[in-house]
Amino acid sequence: MLDFDLAELYEVETRALKQSVKRNTRRFPPDFMFELSESEIVLLVSQNVIPSKSRLGGALPFAFTEQGVAMLSSVLRSNKAIDTNIAVMRAFVALRRYALTFDEIASKVLEHDKEIADINEALRQLAPDEPDPNTWEGRPRIGFKK
Repeated sequence: MLDFDLAELYEVETRALKQSVKRNTRRFPPDFMFELSESEIVLLVSQNVIPSKSRLGGALPFAFTEQGVAMLSSVLRSNKAIDTNIAVMRAFVALRRYALTFDEIASKVLEHDKEIADINEALRQLAPDEPDPNTWEGRPRIGFKK
């Protein structure tokens, strides 16, 4: 999640959120939080994730991972920060559950596809070697003739 989105959720200014993070850099290793590069910002703007670079106020935004969002509650000390952090963590858990369900469904579909392919192969091996009646081989041509 990006810093300005989290600031909105926590009802603090983006500047205040970033200040708190900078004061506690040890709590935010690179796998918890990182600063976006100019090229990453250009990609976000081009994909309409960010309406325009002006939304960033001239500063490079921070991007937070799930662990970084959890760590924010330790540096933003308010009841709103705690409540928001709980809600965000629940959202991450729900997304993870959904992703697991999707993986399970995808694996079942692949199993089903393999079973159908096996059935088709068995039928092909059992079928006599006759020309396909749906082709034109050996059949008189029908339709307009010159």
